[in-house]
Amino acid sequence: MKQSIKIAKTLIEALPYIKKFNSKTIVVKFGGSIGSKDFSSFSKDIVLMKLVGINPVVVHGGGPEISNELKSKKIKSNFINGMRITCNKTMKIVEKVLGGKVNKKIVKEISINGGMPIGLTGRDNNLIIAKKIKLSNKDQDLGRVGEITKINKNYINKLIKTNYIPIIAPIGYDQNGLSYNINADYAASKVASAINAERLIILTNVSGIKDKKNKLISSLRKKRVNYLIDQGVIEKGMVPKVKCLIDALTDGVKKTHIIDGTVKNAIILEMFTDSGIGTEILLWGKVA
Repeated sequence: MKQSIKIAKTLIEALPYIKKFNSKTIVVKFGGSIGSKDFSSFSKDIVLMKLVGINPVVVHGGGPEISNELKSKKIKSNFINGMRITCNKTMKIVEKVLGGKVNKKIVKEISINGGMPIGLTGRDNNLIIAKKIKLSNKDQDLGRVGEITKINKNYINKLIKTNYIPIIAPIGYDQNGLSYNINADYAASKVASAINAERLIILTNVSGIKDKKNKLISSLRKKRVNYLIDQGVIEKGMVPKVKCLIDALTDGVKKTHIIDGTVKNAIILEMFTDSGIGTEILLWGKVA
């Protein structure tokens, strides 16, 4: 009986959030750093969101899987400013792993749990148009790494309206059909902005943004984020992730989150409970 009462209280706590986000679109970035052995908890969260009237859109990464595949093929992984140098051979692996392996695993798991997922890359209906990134240092070349020039928002919205759950691999294509490797955080930010998403959630393998004392910050504004970056509190790989969240806020997304995707039912805990589990970032307004 006690367990049943606890479950009932949890459902009641979730009710106002379900009402608040009904018919809203939430973009979720599933990071490769979380691991790909078990998508079950993540997939159930996504299906539950859809069943209670929320429209989830998933953008996924796959960096560790790409690195493992390259290693097995004896192709060395090199990076510039955290971005993988992508030669033609590497690009073939990127397409195989992201568009084939990881995307299909997520699609399969969501389907098993009762959702209607549809796996996509930038090639589908010109979903992601991209061009080659050119670095300021002309002596450095990332190869086939791209920046997004256009998102086919009408196609994504059409899929949402027909009850599909878009699962997007961050592979873009230029006007000539040449493919490009695109950072998944950046792609998720651009997708969220293009479709005027209510929220953007980045799932990674850390609990969120922490202060100087290594204590989790549950809520903060854009101005505070920039200060923490300047002070070196937010550092290393967290900086580009947070900047993608800030860009999404600047471009119209209402609120952004960074949470630990290794926690079971992380999305539900962040979206449907009073306390949440990660860090939310607001452009302005009252912080928690």
